[in-house]
Amino acid sequence: MAISYDQILKLREKTGAPVMRAKKVLDEVGGDLKKAEEVLKKEGFEKADKRADRATSQGVIETYVHHSGKIAAIVEVLCETDFVAKNSVFREMAHNLALQLASLPADSVEAFLNQDYIKDPSKKVSELVREVIAKTGENCRVSRIWRIELGGD
Repeated sequence: MAISYDQILKLREKTGAPVMRAKKVLDEVGGDLKKAEEVLKKEGFEKADKRADRATSQGVIETYVHHSGKIAAIVEVLCETDFVAKNSVFREMAHNLALQLASLPADSVEAFLNQDYIKDPSKKVSELVREVIAKTGENCRVSRIWRIELGGD
């Protein structure tokens, strides 16, 4: 089966895999995008696990204030380089993490990472972070979280 350029781009966009790797995996699974995505995500998670010990000294502090003005969330997300900290994939993840925290309180970073992700309950927040690690090629981690609610103790 001939693999189209559009299929390769869709797979690359979803997984962050290099174009040639995306094409090769699509060839291996007969053009099945879902199977190819699963293969590449598994590979990406394996690579992410190998990066877990790398130092993370760069990153962003992302904030979100609910439209009511009564809930605010602050998330500190770290990565290895300033280059990735400025990357749109990393920044989008940080924003989504702040939205997550504003929606669902957590007592600790670990509890936060174990929550179901509000935008896709089929995965945990930790999986979102691992996906970004796979896409950026750098270790990324949530280091601190704060949630403030008006009238909360």
